[in-house]
Amino acid sequence: MALTWSYCLLDARGDVIDADSADSVQPTASIGKVFLLCEAAERIVDGRLDAARIVRRDPAVAVGDSGLWQHLAQDELPVIDVCVLIAAVSDNWATNVLLDVVGLPAVEERARALGCIASGLHDRVRDVRTPDDPAMLSTGTARELAEVARRIHLAAADVPQAGVSAGAAALVEQWLLTGVDLSMVAAPFRLDPLAHAEGRVLLWSKTGTDTFIRADIGVASNAREAIAYAAIATWEPGDDVGDEPFARMHAIGASLAARMW
Repeated sequence: MALTWSYCLLDARGDVIDADSADSVQPTASIGKVFLLCEAAERIVDGRLDAARIVRRDPAVAVGDSGLWQHLAQDELPVIDVCVLIAAVSDNWATNVLLDVVGLPAVEERARALGCIASGLHDRVRDVRTPDDPAMLSTGTARELAEVARRIHLAAADVPQAGVSAGAAALVEQWLLTGVDLSMVAAPFRLDPLAHAEGRVLLWSKTGTDTFIRADIGVASNAREAIAYAAIATWEPGDDVGDEPFARMHAIGASLAARMW
């Protein structure tokens, strides 16, 4: 079976610049963590969640793969630092700890408030999924996810948007600007993965990677315009897709970079 591919680019008004199979529902790996960050940010802004609250990494929800907390000596961190770990390195253990704090139903409701029907976070991160667990960590469509990115960016600029307040969006955007995975759509921008929170062109993103998934959502902006994007590539186990997922992502990124620089 060939690569399943979808993407959507939106301008600041929400008009489609370019798209392909944008309403196709696909697994999106860690992309769903954006909804968790949005819910946590709203609670921090409205006072329901203290950003300085200390949370402990619970061995019961420990998970490997992406993240730094598993490699650190510190067992306890403030909520705000846990959010940064999730945004910067897609930290799986931090994700599960924060999800225990805010609850999955609230995260699902946040996705709906942001206009999503098919996109959302469905479970905590697991090393192994059994038949009793949700089949996917998260799913989404390129159109819905690009719209979520657009709303976050505009709300952070104090342009009212449904589903996210200005204060929460500003926090989420600030966190996601620390993201170190610039290997997908962001690659042609040639930004410093460790320091790209300032500059003439800004790009924040959240990527999702699993054995047969590559996904990326975000916003590229300069003084003239902002473009929200989402791109998802999935394939079947055993299929040899080579570098095609990255090549397609990079082609989108190159077109965006040409507009921004």
